[in-house]
Amino acid sequence: MEILELLQYPFIQRALVAGLVLAGVLSLLGVFVILRRMAFFADGIAHASLAGVAIGVVFSFNPLITAVIATAIIAALIFLLERRFNLGSDAAIGILFTSGMALGVLLISLTPGYQPELISFLFGNILSIANNELWILIIISILVTLFVFVKMKPLVLVSCDEESAYLSGVNVVWLQFFLYIITAVAIVLGIKLLGIILVSALIITPVAAAKILARSFRSLLVYSLLLAELIMLIGLTLSIYLDWPTGPTIVLSGTVVFVITSIVKKISK
Repeated sequence: MEILELLQYPFIQRALVAGLVLAGVLSLLGVFVILRRMAFFADGIAHASLAGVAIGVVFSFNPLITAVIATAIIAALIFLLERRFNLGSDAAIGILFTSGMALGVLLISLTPGYQPELISFLFGNILSIANNELWILIIISILVTLFVFVKMKPLVLVSCDEESAYLSGVNVVWLQFFLYIITAVAIVLGIKLLGIILVSALIITPVAAAKILARSFRSLLVYSLLLAELIMLIGLTLSIYLDWPTGPTIVLSGTVVFVITSIVKKISK
């Protein structure tokens, strides 16, 4: 079946729009995740979101909304444990990561029967995204992107040199707090598409590949965005044509792009 014929189906259209929007916002935040060495934070938030998904399934709410709320609270708690209780970032994330997973598993055990909605969040299924979920994803992505571009200079300064940012008059504490919150929310938006297990890969892999090519912060942003969109398009196309699971296919496409980028850079030297 030709790609133009596939694009006539509404579920393919929704998947394409959701994938491109999500790839853009995750690559944008991924730059700051990599600069601030927050990869474990991204992975921990993704796994802890299971609690929010399970709450939505058990109490018959939209799991995407409950997951966004739950992970925003978890991100705030991680920040609080780091700042107020002088607890290391890895320890704070580890405590709440495992607690969120444990709560999610406990709630799931109380839910009888097969739960297809829960399975789609665990392993991802971009082709099953509904209209209301697509609009939630688009609206939140726009808000996150606007925040990042409005606060771009302070965010870059905080990510590269926190002490200089403080001396320059930047409210470092609140900026870091909001960065934690919006990163957590953006990651949760991706669990419907890639799954809890794999979503952190899309926020890390494109930026890691872009970092190999980039020579400035501006080029890092551009390369991250372009590579993220390329990975999403390749992965989504392959998963449809080959009837492979969408989440793993997109993630493995990112891995292949990263390897090719590394080889090209090595040869060019």
